[in-house]
Amino acid sequence: MKNKKTSKTGRFFPKDKKEVATLFNQMSYWPRVHFVRKSSNRKTGPIPVSTTASDSCPPACPLINAGCYAKGGPLAMHWRKLDKAEMERAPVMWRAFLFNVTALPDDELWRHDQAGDLPGFGNKIHARFMRELIKANKGKRGFTYTHKPVDNRNATHRLNAKLVSESNANGFTVNLSANNLRQADTLAAQKIGPVVSILPAEYGRENDKGEFTESLAEYRRRTKDLPRTTPEGRKLVVCPAQFLDNKTCANCKLCSHANRTCIVGFAAHGQSKRKASAIANGKASQ
Repeated sequence: MKNKKTSKTGRFFPKDKKEVATLFNQMSYWPRVHFVRKSSNRKTGPIPVSTTASDSCPPACPLINAGCYAKGGPLAMHWRKLDKAEMERAPVMWRAFLFNVTALPDDELWRHDQAGDLPGFGNKIHARFMRELIKANKGKRGFTYTHKPVDNRNATHRLNAKLVSESNANGFTVNLSANNLRQADTLAAQKIGPVVSILPAEYGRENDKGEFTESLAEYRRRTKDLPRTTPEGRKLVVCPAQFLDNKTCANCKLCSHANRTCIVGFAAHGQSKRKASAIANGKASQ
């Protein structure tokens, strides 16, 4: 198996099966990532999107076993298929992913991880792979979200925080994901990146399988008294795609701004929205 494709970041693909085996043996973990040039996900819109295997999801995320939207619907089937990909294929998958990101036109918006988390097993962000991703994204407008812990509890968490800060400073936007608005304040105070938060389900416009069943006027009346700031007074903006018609990541772009000061809130949704809503309300273990 030979592949001569190169890019401005160097050769991505292993030249033969022997090199694949060597790469695999050198590392105990490789990210398994799938990339599509044009997403069919109605929430993202037709932008490039990636998905990472679920072994990247941190145990620190309370949604991992209860409330994760990606574990339901069509996305769940795609995610399970990726999880079944043989680990021996992971080095080639990762190199192909980096090649595809590098090949995107300058200034193109793309979303990393419609499911999954940053490269690294469990709670850890893998420094080498993260820096390879930051480099591949140079000149593009990649953005993503992470539930990986970034507090000062131990060396792993501190390295995570350093890598997130490094990423945001170098053009690849990593949004820190909070479980509720109080935690959103804590994350925002670290000043290493923009912050998003889970919100109770009532913040979202009522819908059935993605189709709004509540008028925008009804939605605004129903939610007018819900808090629009965090406990410490930071501005809260509900994800526009969750209440506006024809709004997607492609034409919103709010989460791609690394210097954003407002907290973007995502109302609990999907098949497990009750569990996610309980987490946002502080009524479930975190």
